[in-house]
Amino acid sequence: MNLPRRKLLHLAAGLVALPMLPRPASAQVYPSRPVRIVAAFAAGGGVDITARLIGQWLSDRLGQSFVVENRPGAGGNIGTEAVVNAPPDGHTLLLATVPNAVKW
Repeated sequence: MNLPRRKLLHLAAGLVALPMLPRPASAQVYPSRPVRIVAAFAAGGGVDITARLIGQWLSDRLGQSFVVENRPGAGGNIGTEAVVNAPPDGHTLLLATVPNAVKW
């Protein structure tokens, strides 16, 4: 088979550039295990009820358990600290409220 020189150079350039093409990424399934929603206030209050409603809604749509954990105390700082110190894998969520956003 006798290829013209220009065609051969085009094929060689294409082979060199092939590894630089973007490849489709395959994402991991989320959530892969139960997710904790930390409500930084006492059980039975508005924050707890909101967290449970959100957890149920997410559980119905994503097909994974969402567990609400109440960590009251220090104006929400104890629950917030628990989330900050959790592994950064997206399986520990904080139900942020006004005290989390307001700096005194």
